[in-house]
Amino acid sequence: MKKYIRVFLVLFLSVSLLSGCWNQEELPNLAFVMALGVDKAKNNQGYTLTFEIVNPANVAASQMGGGQGSPVAVYKSTGKSLFDATRKASKKLSRKVYFAHTNAVVISEQVAKDGILDLLDIMDRDPVFRTTTQLFIAKDTSAENVVSTLTILDKIPVNKIVKSMNVTEAMLGENTKITIDDFIKDIVSSGKEPFTNGVILPGKQKMGDKMSNIATDKPGVIIEIDGLAIFKGGKLIGWIDGNQARGVVWTLNKVNGTDVFVDWQGKKKAIGVIVRRSNVKFSPSIRNGKPFIQVAIRAEGDIEQVNSSVKITDPAVIKKLEDMVGEEIKKEVSNSIKTVQLKKSDIFGFGESIHRAYPKKWKKLKNNWNEEFSTLEFSVKSEMYLRRHGIRNEPFLSNIDK
Repeated sequence: MKKYIRVFLVLFLSVSLLSGCWNQEELPNLAFVMALGVDKAKNNQGYTLTFEIVNPANVAASQMGGGQGSPVAVYKSTGKSLFDATRKASKKLSRKVYFAHTNAVVISEQVAKDGILDLLDIMDRDPVFRTTTQLFIAKDTSAENVVSTLTILDKIPVNKIVKSMNVTEAMLGENTKITIDDFIKDIVSSGKEPFTNGVILPGKQKMGDKMSNIATDKPGVIIEIDGLAIFKGGKLIGWIDGNQARGVVWTLNKVNGTDVFVDWQGKKKAIGVIVRRSNVKFSPSIRNGKPFIQVAIRAEGDIEQVNSSVKITDPAVIKKLEDMVGEEIKKEVSNSIKTVQLKKSDIFGFGESIHRAYPKKWKKLKNNWNEEFSTLEFSVKSEMYLRRHGIRNEPFLSNIDK
């Protein structure tokens, strides 16, 4: 009995030693930063940060059909570092800046060209800042303009950026989600360089932060995901977009869905195929003392468009279409790899593959790998398999031709 009493006393006294939530924050005292923009300060003296802070009252009012105020408030602050600028923002805010719900960080081209390693260190080190936050580069505009632009369908502008990224990734295949964590992993990896997505503002950029931009069915400026920003050594060195950007995403095995068109009987882009899934493998080898990479792509999809008289129930026709689509994918991937080689930045991770397969050889290559990558020999093999052709067999165009 005495034993149980002693145990109880120990547990009881231990309770007094337990601390509560010593670092808890009250919601009314926090300014929730949904998006962060980073630009160069005037005269290159540090950074100018743009905070997109949610206004909960106006968001709730707009969802209930009332209220005319902006769902977000935008504040700016300048400092010698991201940490310094964030601290100085307290002069303008009545609440503490809080990054736990930040969904996107937008960095200007000027900052990216000078290097972003110091910014990433602060974000990675901060216990509140989530490294699952997506990273974007503002293309042909400032980060402030991007973060400040109001949008129609999504009351909180950063939701437009994130949702557009998701839809583009799923439907077009020219972009793929890149988080701060993804970017840092590529930086520290031996044999791989980082890249991330670009964001542009087509239209009249000065109208972006005005309520009139969302008071019409035709906004003067919109936020659009466009292009891939290629880095080397933590600095932006160039862009790649369109089908070449999709070729990069193909090579990285991150295509979730896209369209491929082929000509048929002299008609341009007569047949369209939607790619549902794909798998990509790298096979490194050493040929004549030099590294060689084989890229093997296996894709599956459905016929989504037939603008010509085609017997798509004929196995021979299907096989020919599969070969044609496979060849288109092969050309696209090959062109993308060659384009990136000119930039001398291995964003594909070919070096990683060689490192794993030939560690001794890699020791001789790693110090000058980006130069080696620029002349790396490779081959691309692409196989396409068509699984379905919609709810119709022969196209009605076949009957018109008769």
